[in-house]
Amino acid sequence: MQALPCKVLDSILAAQYPSLMGSIQLVTQQQEEPPALHTRAMDNLQYIRETMERATAFTAISGWGLVAIGITGVATAFIAAHQSFKNWLMIWLADAVVALLIAGWSMDRKARATHTPLLSGPGRKVAFSLSPPLLAGAILSLVLYRSGSTNPIPGLWLLLYGTGVITGGMFSVSVVPIMGLGFMALGAATLFAPAAFADWFMAAGFGGLHIVFGVIIARRYGG
Repeated sequence: MQALPCKVLDSILAAQYPSLMGSIQLVTQQQEEPPALHTRAMDNLQYIRETMERATAFTAISGWGLVAIGITGVATAFIAAHQSFKNWLMIWLADAVVALLIAGWSMDRKARATHTPLLSGPGRKVAFSLSPPLLAGAILSLVLYRSGSTNPIPGLWLLLYGTGVITGGMFSVSVVPIMGLGFMALGAATLFAPAAFADWFMAAGFGGLHIVFGVIIARRYGG
């Protein structure tokens, strides 16, 4: 049996119970207004954007920037060889500043070209994961320098830089952690090799590995 419309029901009740209709009123339940369509759409888009940002790999690492850094690394290893340790240290620190400038400029250029936010969620994770091993390397280098035990410093740099590349590379393309493993292997070898080979290992790491993996990243991931 189908439900009677409210107006028909009112007429029947008025005919049968005229005395009651003055005090009885049918109340229809008011439904809550659903959220506006545009509000729901904006919430959904915000959720999708945040989810994709967390899941997307950081692809703004510039392969050609790494190649340029590798070239400066080879040149620095050649210049710093056979220098006093103080001069050796100053030359490599200068190269580190140059490398940071190249990395920042090249990543910003690639991020603009590919419309990738440089300071996105994955980008921040890469930076925060890379920084602690580098900071630890700087502190340990200062301690070793003050104590006069400078021979382990080249191996320490390669080892901790590789550690930072691995941890930061977990939020980037898959080839980056592999490069970090190469740096760690060279760092371990440098620590156990005679000190005379340190410049060769530095050239192979900060020069050769950057060039090789920079070319791979440039060809596979668009520059």
